[in-house]
Amino acid sequence: MSEDYAAKIKGSREKALLCVDNISVSFDGFQAITDLTVILDRGELRCIIGPNGAGKTTMMDIITGKTRPDKGHVFFTADLEDLTGLPEHEIARRGIGRKFQRPTVFPHHTVRENIELALASHKGVLLSLFSRFTQRERERVDEVLTTIRLQSLQHNLAGNLAHGQKQWLEIGMLLAQDPRVLLVDEPIAGMTHQEVERTAELLNSLAGSHTVVVIEHDMDFVRSIAQQTVTVLHEGKVLAEGPMDAVQSDPKVIEVYLGE
Repeated sequence: MSEDYAAKIKGSREKALLCVDNISVSFDGFQAITDLTVILDRGELRCIIGPNGAGKTTMMDIITGKTRPDKGHVFFTADLEDLTGLPEHEIARRGIGRKFQRPTVFPHHTVRENIELALASHKGVLLSLFSRFTQRERERVDEVLTTIRLQSLQHNLAGNLAHGQKQWLEIGMLLAQDPRVLLVDEPIAGMTHQEVERTAELLNSLAGSHTVVVIEHDMDFVRSIAQQTVTVLHEGKVLAEGPMDAVQSDPKVIEVYLGE
């Protein structure tokens, strides 16, 4: 990676925030990703789709530091720091949050306490639930609860929430850490129709203040949230990229994915 290359990206896409640059990785001889380049813009909601084994989860693993690529870089265009050389917790501190398919919350703590714990952990200090938060921190917790629409349930135990509510709480826990990029993996699995609709509203509301990347197989859901660009992966490469209407009518995409 060079400063000239990064400057070229900035010049061609002044809103560029994060660049996955020419990434390749193999596992036991299997080439999972080959020369993959994906550029994410500030405040966009990007949908990543593709058949099983296309490299979607591996790409997220590389962005978050769970997997080291054989070659290539991941960097924020503002500072050019190569994230691929950092441990997972340092990448998270630099502003990349990830939500997995299954929600991970603290079931024996209240909804509010879950948000407070996420806020405290991001600060890197050992705060207990009995520590005193500043007025601004309490206000931040309130803001997050309002965003995820769980303010009326803030004193309920997280373990008693419905499945969809747990998913929203985990998104809220990430929001408390103020990520620049929010990676969300199959957010609507197991949700009711009403929960799916509210999840679409939530993710759409986050775009603008955050860059949101959603991996999802449910094409109806993708159509409901795809605001600008959809990226289709196949065999570890970008098969197609563009507006939803163009992508879903692309013969190559229909052949390898939508026609399944």
